Amino acid sequence: MKTYALTVFSQTGEKLLDESFEAGSDDEAKEIGQSRLDKEGYSEHTHRCVTADGKLILFHR
Repeated sequence: MKTYALTVFSQTGEKLLDESFEAGSDDEAKEIGQSRLDKEGYSEHTHRCVTADGKLILFHR
């Protein structure tokens, strides 16, 4: 399992969500991240999901 970080920002740059989670693959992490964004209502906010080594797997601006 690898660790991923999901971060959501407001238009002013304030962090609205900053959490980490584990997933078995980048594809699984992308699904988990998108599900979390949908659940919290942050899908249209600026967000990113990255691996522990900095690989960007999910991004929206």
